[in-house]
Amino acid sequence: MPDSKIYLNVPFAQKDEAKALGARWDAIQKKWYISIDKDIALFTRWQAEPGSMKVSQLKTPSKKSASSAKTHTTVKDFVAYNGDIPPWD
Repeated sequence: MPDSKIYLNVPFAQKDEAKALGARWDAIQKKWYISIDKDIALFTRWQAEPGSMKVSQLKTPSKKSASSAKTHTTVKDFVAYNGDIPPWD
């Protein structure tokens, strides 16, 4: 059975504090998590919404091509960054 993960909503400014308490970074999901054996009480302020998914319920993220970039509806010149090339080049 794979390790179960409890995902957290950790703001970037608080990542070092969460890491010091034992949270880990999931590079694929791009979220902080703790293993099921950790004391959840230490992480109450970062707990995800009730009913949040665990790793066994998550789908594998799909790769998007540069042509699938979408324009934000409220900002005319905004193009979402998809990670292929930096937007400033």
